Amino acid sequence: MVSAIDQASLLGWYAQHQRDLPWRHTQDSWPILLSEILLQQTQVSRGTVFWQRLYKRYPTVQSMADSTEEEVLFLWQGAGYYSRARRLFQLSKVVCAGVSAGGFGGRMPTTAKELQTLPGVGPYTAAAVASIAHGEAVACVDGNVRRVMARQTAQAKPSDRSLQTWADASLWKVDAGNWNQAVMELGATVCTPRKPLCNRCAIRSSCTGIESPEMYPAPKVRPKKRVDLMCILLFDSNGFPHLEQRDTSGILAGMWGPAMAQELDVESLDYLGEVHHVLSHRDLHVRVWIGQIGKGVDPTTVPLSSLDHKVLALAGSSANK
Repeated sequence: MVSAIDQASLLGWYAQHQRDLPWRHTQDSWPILLSEILLQQTQVSRGTVFWQRLYKRYPTVQSMADSTEEEVLFLWQGAGYYSRARRLFQLSKVVCAGVSAGGFGGRMPTTAKELQTLPGVGPYTAAAVASIAHGEAVACVDGNVRRVMARQTAQAKPSDRSLQTWADASLWKVDAGNWNQAVMELGATVCTPRKPLCNRCAIRSSCTGIESPEMYPAPKVRPKKRVDLMCILLFDSNGFPHLEQRDTSGILAGMWGPAMAQELDVESLDYLGEVHHVLSHRDLHVRVWIGQIGKGVDPTTVPLSSLDHKVLALAGSSANK
């Protein structure tokens, strides 16, 4: 079934219809890696904005290594999943460390095997960067590839092994970078989760699931956990909130924000309201209390999460009533 895929048609379609994304205008592995890490859990439209912001400030891996984690987090704020930013900063440090110290002497690794030794780089990211930037004949497997494979083979629940086998067998090794991007682009723009555009698919002739494509693959059930938190929001006489940098653990590690925990002493404070924030595996319900403090922090000068912006917005909307 793999051999029936019309590789020439898919590559031709990609050459004509690929989206004009800024990181596709280079073979420098650093901006390509930056795009892959950003797009792991961020849509392309938003990811492009953050990529441009970060790449403008950090045009080389060395420029990020010379920065600070707090500055990286500041530029990353709004993109979510901040552990990616922390690992990216750690990655830059490893790449720029001397070879004798276990680093790469400031040169990005070129093979998928070497790339996987870096913080935050898994099999998919390593294969994407190695194939696109350096032409290594390794197949990428992401959610888009999984969807294309499931429909091509009419498998509702393809195993990770069968998916990798399919990707490896269908890989056009002459230009693995373009091939990987072509399959992923097909999944992102044509073979979409809902209402796929099968009449525009370059490899529809080999698709055994074309009669009922939305059956493949079966959706993964990911139950969400409810997390209840308390938050103390204190303001000074200038309207600046008390903000503190969080420690290196937890979902908001390294970011700044008001005191937030499952249990806090809120005696003598006024209850303000509740903020609801949805993450991939958690539903956060944050009850907010408000009070006063001697000196606060200008919130535009420190990295804040989307959740913290919501908490501050709650106070702003309350003050305007």
